[in-house]
Amino acid sequence: MRESIKLEQEAEGAGPEGNLGARIEDCSCPRGGGWRPGARWARREEIQAEIDTLPLHQRPSIREMGRRTEPSEVPFRKGRGEVPRSRPSPAPLPRAGERALITIHRVGTRMEIAAVSTEAAALGLHSGMPLTQARAMIPGLDIRNAEHEADTAILQRLALFAARRWTPIVAVSAPDGLWLDLTGVTHLFGGERSMCARILRFCARAGFAARIAVADTVGAAYALARNARGPITLCPSGKEAEAIAPLPLTALRLGADVDSAARRLGIDRIGDLIAMPRGPLARRFGQGLLTRLDQALGSAAEPFEPIVPADPPSASVRFAEPIASAEAIDAALDRLMSEFVDTLGEKGLAAKRTILFCSRIDGEEQRIAIGTARASRDRNHLLRLLRMKIEMIDPGFGIEAMRLVAGRCEPLGPQLIEGGLGGEKPDADLVPLIDRLAGRLGARRLFRISAVESDVPERSLARVGPLSPAAGWPDWPRPIRFLSPPERIDRVMAELPDQAPLRFLWRGRMHRIARADGPERIYGEWWRKSGEADAVRDYFEVEDEDGARFWLYRRGDGSDARTGDLSWWLQGMFG
Repeated sequence: MRESIKLEQEAEGAGPEGNLGARIEDCSCPRGGGWRPGARWARREEIQAEIDTLPLHQRPSIREMGRRTEPSEVPFRKGRGEVPRSRPSPAPLPRAGERALITIHRVGTRMEIAAVSTEAAALGLHSGMPLTQARAMIPGLDIRNAEHEADTAILQRLALFAARRWTPIVAVSAPDGLWLDLTGVTHLFGGERSMCARILRFCARAGFAARIAVADTVGAAYALARNARGPITLCPSGKEAEAIAPLPLTALRLGADVDSAARRLGIDRIGDLIAMPRGPLARRFGQGLLTRLDQALGSAAEPFEPIVPADPPSASVRFAEPIASAEAIDAALDRLMSEFVDTLGEKGLAAKRTILFCSRIDGEEQRIAIGTARASRDRNHLLRLLRMKIEMIDPGFGIEAMRLVAGRCEPLGPQLIEGGLGGEKPDADLVPLIDRLAGRLGARRLFRISAVESDVPERSLARVGPLSPAAGWPDWPRPIRFLSPPERIDRVMAELPDQAPLRFLWRGRMHRIARADGPERIYGEWWRKSGEADAVRDYFEVEDEDGARFWLYRRGDGSDARTGDLSWWLQGMFG
């Protein structure tokens, strides 16, 4: 290492003017396929091999090697005594449709970049850069003000979701990260890597680009997550020093003043700090630098305050003597519901899903759940739904405690009184009826039919909730009773290519056609299925001699075999 520095100094020690020609003639570059022993370029690979054998914290820094991080001038000479100067190439402009986006905020008396998009980062922009410098580098930037409060709110929501879904110990790492304590939960998701991949898939579906680092210390996880290249980084236990040694000092969260002071002294990497004595570092940069370094290496603890999800509204009662009769359970529910509704009112919430827990004296716990189509805190309505479930409760040898918990809540503010000032009667509210029917029949048995944008009739219908808005029907006539999938009909007599059938056999009965209308041609949706690229259906609305009306179709246009096999199918009935 020292020899390489000495060689560079000797090569730079020649005279600036008189020895310029001699330096060019005596250049150490190979001439005629040979090379001069001891030349600097010949020993560079040998020196680099020696450096590679050293541990990361003992390797010399860029400044000790006499190198610089900024681009150097072109080393090739055009002629004797002429050394051209290299000009930095201008940064490429974003392509059409990929305009670089940055957000800015005020820091002191100047505007700095708060965040950059992927296109802006590819052009060399980064957070903390002055806005004037960014405008000088890249013209035509899409500049917007940073919304730190909105970003914090999104992080809070993600933290609450992570605390409910992945691990209970989660905290916000401002301004763009989350802390997750994975101790004791990774085996539930198939290991650390499998869990990290699952979290990344969720972030991708939510529209976020994320990187995850798993380490034994908070500081090491922070540094690796923000400086690693891959989406997932797993640091082996006890290897934090080797993992963070090549990272820049900004990964230690030291602050701008400490970072700039350390760089002026030639300290560029965390490995440089690890190899230095602690006394001079504390006197020069303060105890904060050593604290951050110890936290990253695991020598000092770094606690963080997790976000604990708010407890859902609940009410509970414990009996002096176990109860077992339906009348006693009903009376307990009446008392419990009053307390539960008062709790919802204090928090301005309404329950959309309510769960009743009954603890028996034998240690078992029964669970009864009710749901509503619309969030409600109507005491009588919720109590009526729970009373319908009393017969499902098995008290055993007796119930010693009962508890009501709001499994799903929604804010419930003031509502307008329906009806006009002139005394008009308000429209009937169907929600109580829907809730009672859902409690008896099941929530999945109540639905509405809504139209879907599709040319194929089987795909033009969908089930929606009983209170969900339904899309309007098309203007074309459609049957009241729809068959999905359609049923095939036999013994069809029809003239090709465009005539309606004269008769057909369906479910063992022959139908003779008295009137017909059509055809209505519908083409296949080639963008969904490649097999429908040439598919054609000709629909006919027919009426038999008994007055029954059917909706039939033929596969194919009657002339081209690629459009269909000319088979006939029954799609629905009109009455």
